Formats: sequence, structure tokens, C-alpha cells
Amino acid sequence: MQLFITIIKKIIFILSSFSLLLSSLDVAAEKQQVSLSRIDSNITVDGVMDEAHWKDATRVSLLYQDEPNEKGTPPVKTDAFIYEDGTNLYVAYVAQDPDPTQIRASLRDRDTLWEDDVVILVIDTFNDERSGYEFHVNPLGAQGDIRMTDTDGWSSDTSWNAIWDSAGQINEKGYVVEMRIPFKALRFPENKNELTWGFSVMRNYQRDVLYQLSNMGFDRNVKCSLCQFDKLVGFSDIESSKNIQLTPTLTALRNDNKPELPGDWNNGDIDTEVGLDLRWGLTKDAVLNATINPDFSQVETDSLELDVNTTFSIYYAEKRPFFLDGASYFKSSLFELLYTRTIAEPNLGAKLTGKTGNHSYALMLADDDNSNILLPTNQGSGFASLNEKTNAVAGRYQYDIGQQGTIGLSSTHRESDSYHNTVLSVDGSYWFNQSDTLLYQVSTADTRNSAFLIENYNLSETQSDEAYALELTRDKRDYKLFASYENIGQDYRTDLGYQAKVDYEKVGLGGGQTWYRDESDLLTSWSYEADWDKTWAQNGDLLEEEYEGFLSFKGQKQSIFEIGLVHRYENYNDNFYNQNIGYIYTGFKPTKDLKLSLYLEYASRIDYANEQIGDVFDTQTQVIWDINDHWQLDVKHNYSQLDNPQGDRVFTANLVDFRLHYKFSMRSILKLILQFEDIDRNEKAYFYQVSQTNKDYGSQLVYSYKINAQTLFYLGYSDRGYQDDSLKNIERDQRTFFTKVSYAWQL
Repeated sequence: MQLFITIIKKIIFILSSFSLLLSSLDVAAEKQQVSLSRIDSNITVDGVMDEAHWKDATRVSLLYQDEPNEKGTPPVKTDAFIYEDGTNLYVAYVAQDPDPTQIRASLRDRDTLWEDDVVILVIDTFNDERSGYEFHVNPLGAQGDIRMTDTDGWSSDTSWNAIWDSAGQINEKGYVVEMRIPFKALRFPENKNELTWGFSVMRNYQRDVLYQLSNMGFDRNVKCSLCQFDKLVGFSDIESSKNIQLTPTLTALRNDNKPELPGDWNNGDIDTEVGLDLRWGLTKDAVLNATINPDFSQVETDSLELDVNTTFSIYYAEKRPFFLDGASYFKSSLFELLYTRTIAEPNLGAKLTGKTGNHSYALMLADDDNSNILLPTNQGSGFASLNEKTNAVAGRYQYDIGQQGTIGLSSTHRESDSYHNTVLSVDGSYWFNQSDTLLYQVSTADTRNSAFLIENYNLSETQSDEAYALELTRDKRDYKLFASYENIGQDYRTDLGYQAKVDYEKVGLGGGQTWYRDESDLLTSWSYEADWDKTWAQNGDLLEEEYEGFLSFKGQKQSIFEIGLVHRYENYNDNFYNQNIGYIYTGFKPTKDLKLSLYLEYASRIDYANEQIGDVFDTQTQVIWDINDHWQLDVKHNYSQLDNPQGDRVFTANLVDFRLHYKFSMRSILKLILQFEDIDRNEKAYFYQVSQTNKDYGSQLVYSYKINAQTLFYLGYSDRGYQDDSLKNIERDQRTFFTKVSYAWQL
């Protein structure tokens, strides 16, 4: 702990030394100030600009092409119109198109429109050039919203959802989109009569290449994007609001199972749960979330990952609403200290997030009836069940320094009567100039394990250790360089976070270069990248040394082709293995409605089950097809085979994830999901007993009707099944019938 305090003092001293330098940073491009119109009139959000007062709105033209050419000429004309009325921000786009039949758009569920033609509003409401909001709308009115950060390059969080209105219509000249964004959906400074926001109006024009257009040309020599935004000035006397949202939820489900296979179903009872979520905007820049008896069920099935021949746990993204609101306020620079999927079955939860001036803060409390813990080593990791009720708290404070720098303090704590885990961390970023940045994080963890964990997972009674990480990058238009260092202690554990590997020290160096061509060329850009890294255990033993390089080409039909080589010298259970890996990745859009991708890998890899080197052949393919505006097909297939040194097949694995959507309208969607995994193992090729047949099956049929992100209705069915050597066929052993209704009351 004394070492941790010493390092914190050194970091504060360095920050003080650099504060003058950071505050003097300047961006080469001159920012334009745009005065926002105030019009006390509402609109009908229908994609038709038939309200007369639109002519008085602030007009902003998209004069630049940012992709694929830097500061190029747009191939089409686009104008944005913006105004506010004290309660809402109104935005309209007139997007012209010489051939509207080529517009790429379909009826979409929210946050699934990224491959469409879209118009985009990005706003930096605190004008801090570190974070902002993105609002995407396709020509038919489908929505996508994102919370983004820009402290070390652009980072998007698509899990953030707001309640706002949008509509779009295609016409003979292109399309028109209208948006109405309530100010209570946003966060911005309190107690200011007038505000200044960073903003950009953008358009993705999807053709043989992806054109991205904006109101200002981005300089690729400047790493940050928000710091190049023009400024929107106005927002005078925005009306205060109670900004209270109450969302009652009713969930009913019945779980059935088969005690024996094959056998008859044991039908369960209908379980009905009533919950309530509260979202209260205490001020314009602070929000309180609370939940009672929450419905934390995840409706749509996760995409499967092939987990054969791996020793580390698989990461799944959070999708539950309570945890998603304000999630970005808890994020630190280099470590994931809060991974909320470890909180499985809470009864109560509360969260406060906000920003005042240069100060950001976040605090969350929750209980959990079924706590999961990630137990890591330097050879592998897996989740354990704590088998008792716990209480959890997570907090973070961040202070903005200079134009882009930050320093933050984070802490998490989980405890029960016989167990606790506490983590304390300091992190931040230095911006030496607009291309060179340094990220750092220092963390310490203290754990007391329960008797259950000690007996069942062979853990010591107490565990305490530290972790450190640094990352230095130079990111220019034509090249990039990076260096990194990590030092993770053997007994470092973040039970509310995600740290899948511990007990190692790692250094890495790398870089790459890019050449750009014209938008009409067969290849629009090509690049290379190479890196080296070396990893030791904390006792000094070598764990791994790796060299990697790849070439990448982008071209017409939105195509990408990548070819790479990896050489890895790895220590597994005190034996060293030379591994050589070659791979090819390609993806392209042969038509406006079809996207194809393929990954191929041939390698000598470790067979972790049998502790020997083997020959591996892997493929990953995906087809996404918008059959028409209503039907969409998304199919993924993963294949893997492993042969031992004697030429015997160790296993053959197949995984299929099949998704078919029928969209009655933008709000009304029916989804069918089928998942199948088949791992055929050669019993003679293993040094211990295995099942030759390993098949897992799952299906889900769910109907959804969504008025917005919180007002919705689900009705569905799902089941699971498997087959091993004891069964002749795949037998379903679990099935669930469920419905969910929630309604967001805004006061």
C-alpha cells in the first residue's frame, strides 16, 4: 500500500509539471462559432419539413468529405437545420441523392443501422472535448444513439439509450430526416444562462466506398476529433424540468425442465415479478437512478463464441438497462474495474452520475443473490459462484486537466459476512500535443476469501496485490507508433471487474504506416502494422514472446483484405512451444443489401488439453442479407479442427448462429434465433476420458414492440438442449415461456 501511495504522489507531481503544457495545446484548424436559433414552436416528427418556421432555423451545410478522402469534396449535397425552443433540440437534414434507388436503408431495430445511409448529429454538451452524444437516423427513421469518449481516440458505447423522436422519408431528390431531442435526455452544465456546445453534423453515404461527410474537415494529424468541432452558441434560458422518469415493469415467465434425459417435461410454475425503475435528473448535469425488485433479465440471446481449446473466460457485453445508463462515468483508462455482468440477481440498486465543471463523479450500490467471481491466473481463468448474498459498491471521480488530459480515482467493493474484495485505482491521460498521448493506471486490490471459496477453489484466506499499466501512442495521418507496459500481481483480483489474466509483466512495441489513394481508385488505402511483445511471470519466468505483422487493403465495394503472420513462443505448464500462425481476412458488399466476410487461419498452436503442439485450421464466415425492407438474415459459421503431431484428428468443431428477423414496422419486430455447437472429439487422441459427442442447441422466438428504449413489450419462447455419448439424439432439457411489459412515465 505504501508503494501505491508513493506512485500516486509521483503522478500528481508529474501532472502539475505538465499542466501548463497541456493548457497551451492548440489545434491547427480554426473552429467556427455558429449561433443557434431560438424558435418557440414544435414540429410533427414525420420526415416532412412542412412547418414554416424551419426557414428560420440555423442552417449548416456539410461542405467536406472526411472519408475516404481527407477534406475532399462531397459527392452529394447535404444541409442540416437546427433550432431549440427551451425544451427540445430540433434537427432536420435534407440529404440529396442523384439516384434514390441506391439509398441503403431498411426498417431497423434501434442501434442496428450502422451499415445504412445515415445522418448523424454529434454534440459535446459540456464543451470539454472529452465526451459527447451521437444521434444516428437512417432514411426511414430508424434510430441509433451512442455515448462516446475522446480521451485517447474516438471510443463509442452503443449500449447507451435515450428517449427521443425521429422520422425519415425517401423522396425523388433523396431523403429528409427530422429529429426531436429533449434536453432532459442530455446532460449539460448547470446554472449558465447561455451554453456553448461542440457539434458536428455528418452523413454516411454508402456506395462502392463509404463516404463520410461533415460540416468541417477533420485533420488526420490531430488525434482527437471533438477538439476539432465547431461551436454551437445559444441555448439561452433552457427551461428547468423535474426530469423524472418512472418505469414500472411486469415480467412473467415459466421455466420447464427435464430431470432425466430422455424423459418428460417437468412444468414449472408461472413466476411473476413487478419492478420499478426511477431516473431523476437532480440537475441538468446529475442523474439519480434507482430500482426496486428490478427486471434484470436479458431478452435477446448473446452471440455464441467457439470456446474449444481456450483457457481463458469469454467476455460478454452488458445489455441490461439499469447498468447501461451512465455507464461511461465508471470507465477508467486501461483496466475494466466494473464489469456489471458479475452482478447476476440484484433486488435493489441505486446509482448517481454527473459532471460539474471539470469534475465527473459516479456512485453505484447494488445487492446480489447470485454473485459471480472471475478467478484468473497467467495460464487461464474461469468464473466461480460465491454461493452467498453480497452487497456491492462502485465509485469513480475524474478531474479534467488542460484541454484533453484527465486524472481519475476509482474504487469497487463487494462483501458478504465472510468475504470481501476491495479495489482502489488511480488513472488518467497526458496529452503532450495533439498526436502524442500517455495513458496510465495504478491499482491495488485486497481480498478476504470465504471458507466456501477456500475449500472449493483452493484459494488462500487473504489475497492482496497491485497492478500497473502505461500506454504511449503517437497517431499521425500517415503513421502510428505505440509502446505499452503492464505489471499485474499474482494476487490481484477485481471481483466486480474483468481482469482475466494476472501474475505477469509485459512490454510491447509497435507501429504502422498508411497510404491513401483517391475515392475512385481500385484501392482507396493500404497499410501495414507490426508489433512485438514479451511477457514474464512475476517470478521472472518467461511466459511468452510474440512477433506479429499484417498488411491491410481497402477498396471498392467497401472491401477490405488483410493478411497477417504471427510467431509466438509460449510457456504453458512449464513447457515451451513455438507457434506459427498465418491468417487472411476479407469482407465486402457485392450489392447494397448484402455483406459477406471470411476469416481463414492455418497455424501450429498449443493443444491445451493434451499439452502438445498441433496443427489448427479455423474459419469464420458471416452473411448479412437485407432481403427487403422487412426481412433480414444474419448467419455466422465458425469451424475449427486440430490435428496432433502424429497426424490424428483431436477434434472438429462447428458453431452456427442463425438469426432471421421480420420487421412489421420500425416498432414491431419478430426474431428467430437458432444456435448450434457440435464438437466431435477423438477419444484416442486425449490423455484422459472425454465425450466423443458434444452437441449444444438453443432456439429463441421473440416478438417485440418498442415505442422507445424503455416503453416496450416482449413475448417469447426459448429452449436449450444437448447431446453427449449417453444420448442418441439432441435432447432439450430447458425451455422458457416469457413476457415483459414496461412503460416509461416522464414527469
